[in-house]
Amino acid sequence: MSDHFPQGLPAGYRTRAATAADLSAIHRLVADCERALYGVAETDLDTVAADLARPGLVPELDTVLVHGPSGELAGRAWVNRRSEVDVHPAHRGLGIGRSLLAWVDERARRAGTEWVAQTVPDGDLAAVALVQADGYRPMVTAWLLGIELPTEPVVPEPAPGITVRSFRPGDEHPAHLLTEDAFDEWQSRRKSYQEWALLAVERSSFAPAMSSLAFADGELVGAVLALDVPGADEGYVERVAVRADQRNRGIARLLLQHTFRGFHRQGRRGCTLWTHSDTGALTLYQRVGMTVRRSSTVHSKALG
Repeated sequence: MSDHFPQGLPAGYRTRAATAADLSAIHRLVADCERALYGVAETDLDTVAADLARPGLVPELDTVLVHGPSGELAGRAWVNRRSEVDVHPAHRGLGIGRSLLAWVDERARRAGTEWVAQTVPDGDLAAVALVQADGYRPMVTAWLLGIELPTEPVVPEPAPGITVRSFRPGDEHPAHLLTEDAFDEWQSRRKSYQEWALLAVERSSFAPAMSSLAFADGELVGAVLALDVPGADEGYVERVAVRADQRNRGIARLLLQHTFRGFHRQGRRGCTLWTHSDTGALTLYQRVGMTVRRSSTVHSKALG
């Protein structure tokens, strides 16, 4: 086993770097982990692909797969400032998670990273205990919020000078600029258009008809970008952004209600989204009727 890969794995377990050919297998692993924890799989294949396409991530160095004695995928990890570690439920309790965390630390140090962060579901008590024992400390809280839509939502009138329509071709780059400008207030780095698009408008589940845009004097000032995941009972909001000089005019609430109505008309009877404590948006979502379903915590570790 190369010293670039995890050490101390159980007998019969093997490691190698991930490639694009592994995306479906990684997706199945992540889905199995989510079903064990939540009862349903939530991460789509596009998200897994976007992780491996992160700027600066070198799959040969920054990813690792752990295969069990029969060749099955038992675990995986990647690190690029942020990190994700997953161990299949059938292979837990064998020390694989600890080995992957140690690999994350070593790889991050070799890359010159001063800190590394991981998002851990608060309901996964074993995972929380594992990362905290490894020196990670809580940094940011993230909440999954949801709203039930048994009847068609009532959409308020827009503020004077504001018009609303659905997303259409040609809106991609203005939406990127708007959302990244808004997220600059709390995110650690700005995403290029290519990286942003993989997580938003180029996803196979992107729903332009349910994505609502607000304009003032012909300029884009607000956006709600939505996903319509096949087989899901609910819609999903991927991005909410309002230009700084247009805030406190009810634009975010207006766009959310447009999107909720769009999902209801498509037969969805609910909608969800994630937000976290750095955005300060929790009360906004609660005011439109959304409630917290569960939480995760971003843990960070200084590597020294």
